[in-house]
Amino acid sequence: MESSFTTVDWVIFSAYFFILVLTSIWFSQTKIKNSRDYFVGGNAVPMWAVAISVLATTQSAATFLGGPEFSYKHDLTFLGFYLSAFLGVVFVAKVLIPRFYAIKAVTVYELLEVRYGVQAKKDAGIMFLVGRLLASGARLYIGALAISMILFMDVSAPHVALAIIILVLGALAYTYFGGVTSVIYSDIIQAVTYIVAALVVLFYLYSSLNSDFSTIINVLDSDEKLKVFNFSWDFSSANSFSVWALLSGWLLLNIAAYGLDQDMTQRLLSCKNEKEGERAIIYSVLMTIPVVLIFLFIGLLLYLFYNHPELSQITSSVDQQFAGEKITILMYYILHEMPEGLRGLVTVGAIAAALSSTNSVLGAMSSVAIEDLYKPYKERQSKVDPYHFVKAARIGVLVFALLLAVMAMVSYFWQRYSDISLLSFALGVMAFAYSGLLGVYFSAIFTARGSARSVRWALVAGFLTVLFLQPYVLGVVTDFKLGFAWQILIATGVAFGVAQMGRTQKEDVK
Repeated sequence: MESSFTTVDWVIFSAYFFILVLTSIWFSQTKIKNSRDYFVGGNAVPMWAVAISVLATTQSAATFLGGPEFSYKHDLTFLGFYLSAFLGVVFVAKVLIPRFYAIKAVTVYELLEVRYGVQAKKDAGIMFLVGRLLASGARLYIGALAISMILFMDVSAPHVALAIIILVLGALAYTYFGGVTSVIYSDIIQAVTYIVAALVVLFYLYSSLNSDFSTIINVLDSDEKLKVFNFSWDFSSANSFSVWALLSGWLLLNIAAYGLDQDMTQRLLSCKNEKEGERAIIYSVLMTIPVVLIFLFIGLLLYLFYNHPELSQITSSVDQQFAGEKITILMYYILHEMPEGLRGLVTVGAIAAALSSTNSVLGAMSSVAIEDLYKPYKERQSKVDPYHFVKAARIGVLVFALLLAVMAMVSYFWQRYSDISLLSFALGVMAFAYSGLLGVYFSAIFTARGSARSVRWALVAGFLTVLFLQPYVLGVVTDFKLGFAWQILIATGVAFGVAQMGRTQKEDVK
């Protein structure tokens, strides 16, 4: 039986937002003179703060709920994704970050300007903005859906909209005035909040099981829930984390996510120098692995709780449906089993996870729109005071906050009134942008070929290849389904091939 928020839960919830207001005011005192200060903190942010901020950004509300869901249904092979991420960030640290710092980049797409010209930078920036708007809008919707379920016990449009507004206003409180410096320090608060919430759930679950640690491990092992490495060749499953997928498509995804996505890389460019940027990204992944383990072990304990009544005395069946929505097992546990006080803390944890990804994307999208698209145009017109671009950056943050909120609500309605799930598309939509970007950057870094024109067509080719390989397109022709890792591998190869068809000419690099 679902239970609603109690007075204690509301006190915890209110205290969190009180801290949010105080810290947003404090962090917004940063003096900002130009757009470099706003977007990369004047290259003065400490390495340790950047590392924690990257950790916080990778753990969205989708991870908060999705990590336990994976281990509940499967095993620990999802951990391999972050082992793949470690290999990916080593590549980013040694190959990409030195190049970004060498040109004093504010956005990662400036590297393409140096190599192929202004138009290539613009095209890559537009591809990022489209993909990130769809993906982050859907991610915002997931967080809002969870909050609406817990706070209001329903998923009606007004309550989901209110949850979206709560998240967007919370993100704006940090991003609007203080820029990336404020975002980075606020991420530290959000990371501590959702990690503490996860640890409390983990220990509460453990104490609710009628067993000791040794028995728990033995039962999980006998049920094959502790498998970490999967050596099977599974091409069709979207959830396949086989070793081969981890060393190919998932590795490419991680290189793109950490090195070619302005949402993540922006804070790496705010360090004092390239060496600190390199250390920050490597340390962030090393810190992420134990955090992910916490969420995966929550899923394993939930598996024991609901599937081994001899350990929990729970005999009722689990129906992961709520108001017509299929919910994760952690959400089911929150709604049915969570005691007074703990519900409020877990809600705050989910909000913190959602905020840490939302506030960063506002700054990242604004930086690309202003630095890569608006600033070159404006400076061609006339000489402009540097502070003008700070004002423009803040307007950009407001515009993208509105667009993300709209995209989140579009996800809400589309999922209900269309046969095609926009949510499923939008959650993986960065693959559409990533594939083209990977092909283009590999061409730019490792070869002497390519042009502004071939870059544009490579970005389009990567997008269309991923689109063609989707089940709702390829499935019309054949029953064969291709897993996400293999989609990005094939599409990156196609994009690289198209980029190689161009020859660098002098007019391309004006």
